[in-house]
Amino acid sequence: MRFRDQDEAMAELDRVLDKGLPVGMLTSVFYLPYLPQAFRFHFNAHNIVVFGRKGDEYLVSDPVMDGTTTIHRRALVRARFAKGTPDTNGRMYYPTAVLTKADLKAAAIKGLKRTARDMSNVPLPMFGVKGMPYLAKKLRQYETKLGERRAKLYLGNIIRMQEEIGTGGAGFRFMFAAFLQEAAGLLNKPELNEHAKEMTRIGDQWREFAFEAGRMCKGRPEPGSTYGTLADKLEAIGRAEKVLFKQLAKLPL
Repeated sequence: MRFRDQDEAMAELDRVLDKGLPVGMLTSVFYLPYLPQAFRFHFNAHNIVVFGRKGDEYLVSDPVMDGTTTIHRRALVRARFAKGTPDTNGRMYYPTAVLTKADLKAAAIKGLKRTARDMSNVPLPMFGVKGMPYLAKKLRQYETKLGERRAKLYLGNIIRMQEEIGTGGAGFRFMFAAFLQEAAGLLNKPELNEHAKEMTRIGDQWREFAFEAGRMCKGRPEPGSTYGTLADKLEAIGRAEKVLFKQLAKLPL
């Protein structure tokens, strides 16, 4: 659901919460006061879950936080209606029914096919496995184009989006590897266990990339480490993921 009127958006949120339903919504990271200052920047596509309220204080589950927290009504309105791209428009979504039975095999197949397709076949240079060489090319030019100080800031933002607040990097590779392990037994496809091992190895490479990039940001680079060698690592990760997701896309299910 999208809204133009802030009062209408909050009234609808209250109505759904009062029915005991959790509500997901799109917010701006910059206007979420419970986040550490280092995490708050202008990004209007952060999803949170509001699961209750006490007066003007709303109970929040945020994937960035270790536990639940609260946000005041005024701050939530500001985060829900932040200007910029994308425009948040007070967007919210919630479950209207809960399944009592689920076909886990069908869900696993659908999820696996969709992920393999999106990672390997999106026809744009900055998405899926194509995004890694695209970013690597930009990374090679950071120091010469931006200067030392701004290059470190840009590199720090990559780490932040990769490992701290974004949806890339090692953590999500390890999660996908765990999914592949479960799917191997669920679908009786033992070959998925080998793909899981490869995904774990790739996750380790993402972690090593973040570690090396972090040392460079702090002015303590590894011997021989440059923006060029970091770009090389990113390209190698991209090649490995391209092979893996192409294999998964062709797997008979």
